[in-house]
Amino acid sequence: MPGPNDWDLFQSLHAVLEAGTLSAAARLRGLTQPTLGRHIETLEQRLGSPLFLRSPRGLQPTDLALELKPHLHDMSAAASAAVRDASGAANSLVGSIRITVSEIVGVEVLPPMLTSFREQHPGVVIELKLSNINDDLSRREADIAVRMTPPSQSSLIAKKVGEVTLGFFASAEYLERHGAPETLADLKDHTVVGFDSAARGMRDVPGLNMPVSREVFTFRSDSDLAQLAAVRAGFGIGVAQTGLGRRHGLVRVMPEFDFFHLGCWIVMHENLRGSRRMRLMFDHLVEHMGAYVRESRAAG
Repeated sequence: MPGPNDWDLFQSLHAVLEAGTLSAAARLRGLTQPTLGRHIETLEQRLGSPLFLRSPRGLQPTDLALELKPHLHDMSAAASAAVRDASGAANSLVGSIRITVSEIVGVEVLPPMLTSFREQHPGVVIELKLSNINDDLSRREADIAVRMTPPSQSSLIAKKVGEVTLGFFASAEYLERHGAPETLADLKDHTVVGFDSAARGMRDVPGLNMPVSREVFTFRSDSDLAQLAAVRAGFGIGVAQTGLGRRHGLVRVMPEFDFFHLGCWIVMHENLRGSRRMRLMFDHLVEHMGAYVRESRAAG
């Protein structure tokens, strides 16, 4: 029986670097843990250097493994893109579309839009990646992105569909128990929901014009979904897109405070303009995200 080729071995290395453990990497690859372990050992023999150090804390990648990691990421993205491209001809409406979007938009906003697209085009398979870090479309980590920051690469096609308004919201139950703040200074007397990472700061909130650190918050999470869930549960006051706040029955506090706006762009690599299903999805998202943005502004 022939042994694994280099591509198999490097795929297994990439899986371990992404998953952190042999067992989790084996599940990602659909292999047994012993098989995946043999892949790593074989690759180490071929490279003549260890890739991981075994310690009580688990597998620790060596400098060589870390040096290979970005190349493996590019290889994996290119292979996935090749599979998507091969899944349907340029003019076909059969095949997959990989979309990357922030977690809050991917969970709270996009599903009905993707449902309506799928109903119109049943041959399309949707791959949705939730990430608050912008994937590199130039390397085909995804086909289409919904972004809240303007794209900077010249190889991308981008359409700004408007700006989403954000504001302070709380549940009616919280306000019944604690009252509503009238000024920003009043927030110090309230339970406030916000970010956890000290490095995050308030760089994403240029309209606030005041220093804010994680110590201000009584509920801390870098997950926007977790923050929204806490506000909905009545934990405290937090920031939400005005459209989502109204949709979930939250009450906007200090509505006269002109908070900040997030621009919204639909982005696609220019090489995909020849793909009919990609163009249709791009146009679909431009139309429906544009409608969402307008509704969000009206709700504010």
